[in-house]
Amino acid sequence: MEYTHEPVLLQECLEGLQIRGEGVYVDGTLGRAGHAREICRRLTSGRMIGIDRDAAAIDAAGQALAPFGDRVTLVRGDFRDLGAILEGLGVQKVDGLLFDLGVSSPQLDEAARGFSYQHDAPLDMRMDQSAPLDARQVVNTWSEEALRQALFTYGEERYAPRIARAIVRRREERPIETTAELAEIVRSAMPPAALREKQHPAKRSFQAIRIAVNGELEALPPMLSAAADHLAPGGRLAVISFHSLEDRIVKQTLRELATGCTCPPEFPVCVCGGRAKVRLVSRKPITAGEAELTRNPRARSAKLRIAEGLA
Repeated sequence: MEYTHEPVLLQECLEGLQIRGEGVYVDGTLGRAGHAREICRRLTSGRMIGIDRDAAAIDAAGQALAPFGDRVTLVRGDFRDLGAILEGLGVQKVDGLLFDLGVSSPQLDEAARGFSYQHDAPLDMRMDQSAPLDARQVVNTWSEEALRQALFTYGEERYAPRIARAIVRRREERPIETTAELAEIVRSAMPPAALREKQHPAKRSFQAIRIAVNGELEALPPMLSAAADHLAPGGRLAVISFHSLEDRIVKQTLRELATGCTCPPEFPVCVCGGRAKVRLVSRKPITAGEAELTRNPRARSAKLRIAEGLA
């Protein structure tokens, strides 16, 4: 497979991770291994552990990382199970972890995966194609209220009630089978003013359904907690998010991990015994520069947050 994918915020990630040649690193969202490959190039006696729940990503990464031989371990799994994956490999502490959240460019670009409103394909949207829940089931079996809630919560779609109602009306006639059908239903439910917006009218709805199918947001707190637990002192955790819902959860969870104490503010002394597991390397997220945005417009919404493990 020809390697053409450009990883987002690559230099910022490499600098933030402070890679040591003998270190152990985890790429928990392997994708096409763009970040992982550059980390591997900086290793001497170190090790790279790559995790992805998409079998196609594991296969592609296997080819991209083949030159690094036994320094690389690939695991097909969900990053919400990070702790169990590392313990299963006999790894207690790592020197760095990287997570590039959300749907990957190859998944969007492969029409048959059903992620994109720009290609007509069967409704799917599963990152793990062996998972039981797909977008077709969500669209055709969830109640109107469940659809409205998902569209509003995961897509921040202000027209969620109208769209949910339109989906339910259409599926009463026949099942909704394809991305083109769904995109047209969403568009038809929008008022004229919304159709004049710059972004595609179905963008937020497709995002919401994809997040619901893959349980993306629910996986973040346990993953981040496990990452902090397995981070060696001085090791770095780097997380790239692409929309406000992800970034809000990452920001809040990292802040809690950096605080430790959960006692109410009015308590004069700590009685919970909690301790900070990480320190925040920067309070504000790192974003792409103009040069990268020119090369790769998909980096425009990317936000990178970095934390460092404490002793």
